[in-house]
Amino acid sequence: MRDDLQLISDWIPADASLLDLGCGDGTLLAHLQHHKQIRGYGLEINQDNLAACFEKGVNVLEQDLDEGLGNFQNHRFDYVVMTQALQAVLRPDQILNEMLRVGREAIITFPNFGHWRVRAYLGLKGRMPVSSTLPYEWYNTPNIHLCTVQDFETHCRKSNIRILERQVINRRHRSGLLARLWPNLFGEIAIYRVTV
Repeated sequence: MRDDLQLISDWIPADASLLDLGCGDGTLLAHLQHHKQIRGYGLEINQDNLAACFEKGVNVLEQDLDEGLGNFQNHRFDYVVMTQALQAVLRPDQILNEMLRVGREAIITFPNFGHWRVRAYLGLKGRMPVSSTLPYEWYNTPNIHLCTVQDFETHCRKSNIRILERQVINRRHRSGLLARLWPNLFGEIAIYRVTV
């Protein structure tokens, strides 16, 4: 399991209820079900990922996140998780509000477009960056809303969303001193636990 998923797992207590948005192949849910006896569902749209979830015994529903979470009641889950998908939805502000409506807390991860390598790539090469954390060209990227650590934290302040925990890590999913001191410049991936 990726180190960022392990960090998320560490933030979730045993026996919690969880909704995983864009759950991919179900790795996080399967791990949490096996090691922490969580109860929950994944939402996924990719057919191959849906099949992988079924093979792992993960409860998964086929659902497009851009259509919202209207099929879930308020405060239905303890945690709602979205890893590496916030930048790919049409209205990240609305999905964040929906996450906090259906869950007591939300855990979100996204690539930090304020990282110095992204800035350098744009400044020196004059092109959209391509890296291990941003592996797509401008024309085929699923990333439609570029977000930085500072953008996310500003949005949280304006929307009265409380940041409970933050980890900013590099592409090897490790946290270093520079990323802790200047997260917007040196963090490649941001991980937040938030509530209202």
